[in-house]
Amino acid sequence: MGYRGDGSLRRGHIRAMSMLPNDQTPSAKPKISPEQRRRRTADRLMTIKLRMAIGRELDDRSITTPAAIGAALGMPPAEATKLLTRHQWREGDVALLKVVAARLGVQVPIQDP
Repeated sequence: MGYRGDGSLRRGHIRAMSMLPNDQTPSAKPKISPEQRRRRTADRLMTIKLRMAIGRELDDRSITTPAAIGAALGMPPAEATKLLTRHQWREGDVALLKVVAARLGVQVPIQDP
């Protein structure tokens, strides 16, 4: 059972190393419940509505620079820009956007049931 030079021993060893037992299969992401998925979807829709309403209000006031946007929203310019342009869902964005909308006097869209 020596090394034959054709790589067969090494290939078998690597193949055996890469196989995981059935109880240790890796999962890419933990599953979320259907209720939590519905809540996140509703949050995503609400963030889109709020960002659009806030963006319209800022445009109507001719507030376009990051510094001016930060001042209008009451937060650092980089944080304000990230809040208004981020594409990834984050816990707490809806609440923060509602506070910003209220600060600007923007009507908050009604959340769908």
